[in-house]
Amino acid sequence: MGTSQMTAAEEWKRGWSLVLACFVGFSFFSVPTASAGVFMEPIGREFGWGRTLLAAGTSMTSIVTALLSPFVGMLIDRHGARRLGLPGVFLTAFAIGAISLANGSPAQWLALWVFYALISILVKTTIWTAPVSARFQAGRGLALALTLSGTAAAQAISPPLCNWLIEHFGWRQAYIWTGFGWGGVTLLLCWLFLFDAKDRRDDEPAAPAPAPAAAAGLSIAEAWRSRALWSIAVSTFVMMLLSLGLQIHQVPILTGAGVSRTNAAWLAGLFGVAGIVGKLITGALLDHYRPNWIGGLTLAANSIAFALLLYGVHSPTLIVAAILINGYSAGTKLQICTYLTASYAGLRNLGAVFGAMYSLVSLGSGLGPMIAGFVYDTTGGYAPFLLAGTFGCVFCGLLIFTLPRYPDWRESSV
Repeated sequence: MGTSQMTAAEEWKRGWSLVLACFVGFSFFSVPTASAGVFMEPIGREFGWGRTLLAAGTSMTSIVTALLSPFVGMLIDRHGARRLGLPGVFLTAFAIGAISLANGSPAQWLALWVFYALISILVKTTIWTAPVSARFQAGRGLALALTLSGTAAAQAISPPLCNWLIEHFGWRQAYIWTGFGWGGVTLLLCWLFLFDAKDRRDDEPAAPAPAPAAAAGLSIAEAWRSRALWSIAVSTFVMMLLSLGLQIHQVPILTGAGVSRTNAAWLAGLFGVAGIVGKLITGALLDHYRPNWIGGLTLAANSIAFALLLYGVHSPTLIVAAILINGYSAGTKLQICTYLTASYAGLRNLGAVFGAMYSLVSLGSGLGPMIAGFVYDTTGGYAPFLLAGTFGCVFCGLLIFTLPRYPDWRESSV
């Protein structure tokens, strides 16, 4: 009971470099998904493929991730993030570059994405969120917000960057440059700063004795029976299905409405900028107000974006408004899931619990683009998908808003 708790300022003084490395790492693994919409048209035109097959690549990645994430979470709990993350970043750079080898065979296209999925599982969400969640307590909301802003940074930068690379060098070179360029920067920062409690550097002063809360939390069996965790899981699964379906097809939706490819790519980048703002504001709010209220209202607000795209897709003003709202709200979905999972499950088995949670995240991320592509290929438009998103986001928000208060693990472990 006599252990001291660090203030948020003290946590940031010790942990800022870890957050920086995890922010860049998070952006790196987000690049293939964030830029997928920009690649659809040139690859589809070259090979004569429909959007269902093109979206199936990222969907295969999500399905493989869904199957393997719980095991990776347990490995993180046992070995730490660094021992998995460093080789994972190195190999993922090659896997992204290998997508440039696509030759028009649908089987090879899916095989390249399965190869990427098997490699990139080592740099998925839990690698970056687990060490940050363990390092920060008083400032966890903002720390996770900055870490998860890596996704929004990728969404802001990669569409216009990849579109420029495609226009000047072709889509094959675009995959190579994003893989090795972004991957090289990520590897350097992770080599310098990606350390957690299991592999503290010899020159780093020892931290104060950890608070009892650091080891408190649910057992695997208790987590499996937790109604709150199931509500978070269902909400996150549905939200990822809807928002990733919209994100991957965002550029085709805009070009179908008469927006040029260049402007559509910049609008997709605007989505990422709004996501960064959403993560930072939400992170600060999560540290000061009831997280389930903040999360519920934020997720439900995303229904406005789907409705605007459904009814106002030919109005430039409504398109920009929809992109901003969707970017702000969708940018927080994984942040809310991560914060609430750590709060309701505790840190005792966080890697394993969030690994299982991320399986549903990945499953939703994989199904969403394929469902949106199937809707387009069968109906000639995205209206049914956008209508489902309008009501689905409200449902997700209600699940989170009605959660009970989460336990105070410091008190329960004393």
